[in-house]
Amino acid sequence: MNWLKNRTVLGISCIILSLILCLGIAPLLNRSASEKVAIARIVQEVAEGEAITAAHVETVYVGAYNLPTDVLKSEDQVVGQYAAADLKVGDYLLPSKLSASPLDAYLTRLDGQRQALSVTIKSLAAGLSGKLQPGDIVSLFATDYGDFRTTTLPPELQYVEVLSVTTSSGLDAQTTANDQNERELPSTLTLLVRPEQAVLLTDIESKGKLHAALVYRGDAATTQLFLDKQEAYFSSKSQPEDVAHE
Repeated sequence: MNWLKNRTVLGISCIILSLILCLGIAPLLNRSASEKVAIARIVQEVAEGEAITAAHVETVYVGAYNLPTDVLKSEDQVVGQYAAADLKVGDYLLPSKLSASPLDAYLTRLDGQRQALSVTIKSLAAGLSGKLQPGDIVSLFATDYGDFRTTTLPPELQYVEVLSVTTSSGLDAQTTANDQNERELPSTLTLLVRPEQAVLLTDIESKGKLHAALVYRGDAATTQLFLDKQEAYFSSKSQPEDVAHE
């Protein structure tokens, strides 16, 4: 190991290592930093909920270094989508900023037999600690309700679908959750209900409190099974009246 003590050998070794770094590794790093990729970028401001058209976006080449892995790279991935938040000129686009359907798409489900009704979440716990999402099936408990201030689960509210979860500023809770530094807690739930459910919910809202319990979150087929069970309750409730009329 005497060669390690030889200054000449050490000097030559250092020179060789520096050449390897300069001529081999450094160009690879520079090439990676200077690599360009195509991305879709906003050229006109888009308001939350607005449909994005070809006039709103352009394809540009930018440095690939430090770009999010899920940044959208093609106008085809963007045009026809809906803005899930206000988009400014120069913004690049991530899937979390877009929605495949209008933010108020649930309005198309109001067929005269169903209504959209918002109820207040009066505490963090009452709204499942801010974890509820559109499409969830919940059971709605009435707490501190009635003359005896009881807690009950009305059979009319055993399986109810959540249409949207909204903050006190009127924004969709899932949109504001994308920015943890400015996150607002949900303050209302918008539910898909029958008229009789709407009457009961309004009464509980004014005379007591509501507490939501998550029953199911998942595929549409299973979600519909829960809604069918709730519908069966109302059907069975109406049968005696039908018999009486006969």
